[in-house]
Amino acid sequence: MPTTSSFAIDVPDSLLARARAGERAAFEQLYRRFERPVFTLALRICGDREEAAEVLQDTMLKVLGRIAEFRGDNGSPFWGWLRQVAVNQALMRLRQQRRFAHDVALEDDDWLQDDGPLPAAAADAAQLQRALAALPALTRSVLWLYHAEGYTHEEIAALMQRTASFSKSQVARGSRRLRQLLETGPSAEAGRETLQETRHA
Repeated sequence: MPTTSSFAIDVPDSLLARARAGERAAFEQLYRRFERPVFTLALRICGDREEAAEVLQDTMLKVLGRIAEFRGDNGSPFWGWLRQVAVNQALMRLRQQRRFAHDVALEDDDWLQDDGPLPAAAADAAQLQRALAALPALTRSVLWLYHAEGYTHEEIAALMQRTASFSKSQVARGSRRLRQLLETGPSAEAGRETLQETRHA
């Protein structure tokens, strides 16, 4: 699924070298570059701003402590490595809170396919956050990783310690539910009125 992650930020090798050498100013530059994408991902997965702020802090501390380990093997970008740290921190927080405990595993829904993009109303960040918050934590996490970050079902399955079929069923069911929530929200109604006004202008 072709998706451009918000993490896809080019980082000069010279900046990485300075950060690996322990230069504080270099790491502060990295923090400023990735603060927003890390916080947004954490917010979408955790559904809470305070938890997202803690995930941001945990992620950047982890990156600071392990940045010397990043080698960019096989041409892998720094942003991909940092994003993986952020995803792991967010999912670990949900597991620690047992937020996945009551989500039902849907392993037998291979036939349910809904891989299309999120509806246009998703452009409204506040409305999207409300709709995502209404979904179960596990479904919300799978949906965001697939649609927004471009993870494959196989990659999500590995992260969740589930199967690819489970990821597919969560995306299918979650996408349909999210569309329902977005289409019945106040912004959707306002959007329809604006569209009608445009048509009659």
